[in-house]
Amino acid sequence: QELRPKSLDIKQEELGDMVEKEMASTSEAIEDAVRRIEEMMSQARNESSGVKLEVNERILNSCTDLMKAIRLLVMTSTNLQKEIVESGRGAATTQEFYAKNSRWTEGLISASKAVGWGATQLVESADRVVLHTGKYEELIVCSHEIAASTAQLVAASKVKADKSSRNLGRLQECSRNVNEMAANVVASTKSGQEQIEEKDTMDFSGMSLIKLKKEEMETQVKVLELEKRLEGERVRLGELRKQHYALAGAYDTTEDGEAKPEPAPRRGILKKPPLAQKP
Repeated sequence: QELRPKSLDIKQEELGDMVEKEMASTSEAIEDAVRRIEEMMSQARNESSGVKLEVNERILNSCTDLMKAIRLLVMTSTNLQKEIVESGRGAATTQEFYAKNSRWTEGLISASKAVGWGATQLVESADRVVLHTGKYEELIVCSHEIAASTAQLVAASKVKADKSSRNLGRLQECSRNVNEMAANVVASTKSGQEQIEEKDTMDFSGMSLIKLKKEEMETQVKVLELEKRLEGERVRLGELRKQHYALAGAYDTTEDGEAKPEPAPRRGILKKPPLAQKP
């Protein structure tokens, strides 16, 4: 009992209230995200035109579809949780059920927070992209994070659900829809980035031999600098993930409801790719 991770300043009798509050807060964050996207759409139509307007509308429409999919997933997850509590608490109160199953309850709270945070970050990234003050890559990363956080919510909800539950089937269908909508955001962002960003013409016909040689050497220096920076960022990413797993406790749940620690990710995936050969 002493070795189990403790909730941060939350008493067990308060866990049930925390679940309801976090789910309500997540729903509110998603509703706010939809409103902000609609405002951005209106602003984009007033301040941009042509290709820029086309790209902004496509990205914002995909973000709206994703928010709607997440909203449906959260609603379905809430219904499933109520079903789980009603079928499993017996003569106990709802609060007693949540307290008795504190590990499961803490997982729901953590997953709900992750979903709400991901939705907020996606909207902020979309806002910066539309205003041309942010990076398209931020929007892509946010989409991946939302897919991961919704998968976490589904997993947390699924632990104690009856396998034949209709709400569980609906939740899994909602999860697949969220993944599809997140993929659409990534696709629309990448295609928009290709349309907006100007490509260099790579016209070297007017350069002398000495100028070409100098440009070649400067480019080689940049390539080496970027490769070194990439290697450093890969190492940093690995260390961040290790710390994330350590802090989050990354627990996998067994069939009997007991939690066991999940092994840390293998560092093999972070190996530096082979260097490109000089032409």
